[in-house]
Amino acid sequence: MIQFKKAAKQDIPLIQNLAEASWLNAYGEILSSEQIKFMLDTMYSEEEISAHLGNPNYHYYIIDYGVASVGFLGFETHYEHLTTKLHRIYLIPEAKGKGIGKRAMDFLKENVTMAGDSRVILAVNKANPAKIFYESQGFSVYEEGIFDIGKGFVMDDFLMEYLF
Repeated sequence: MIQFKKAAKQDIPLIQNLAEASWLNAYGEILSSEQIKFMLDTMYSEEEISAHLGNPNYHYYIIDYGVASVGFLGFETHYEHLTTKLHRIYLIPEAKGKGIGKRAMDFLKENVTMAGDSRVILAVNKANPAKIFYESQGFSVYEEGIFDIGKGFVMDDFLMEYLF
């Protein structure tokens, strides 16, 4: 059984642990260990996640499969006009291939529709095989970008969108 639990401040350590477990698997062969550490420390600090949880348009959900928490989803409705941004969707390696990612994308689309947005955008590393998954869910590339994230690191991404 797949369930989505609205995250709260007490879930920050769980989100951080799930991020670390999923990132090492997702990016271990794409990014340097230094960049992974920098991005995890920056993007998943208690302060950063707390700020997101305090934003009424930013939604974090813990993804439970059976009795275990196996991932999380973070998206921001009204990020741009009629647009939701999918900031984060990560599953631990053991949870992949069980339909959880597809169900998470359906859950996202349901929430976007309820919020009144008609477009979802996301960024995916150009070397990340997740791009194929996003394409299978109806997303397409609309642009490419290289973004300086500090300390000499960049994100080299495809920008993708889903239109309702």
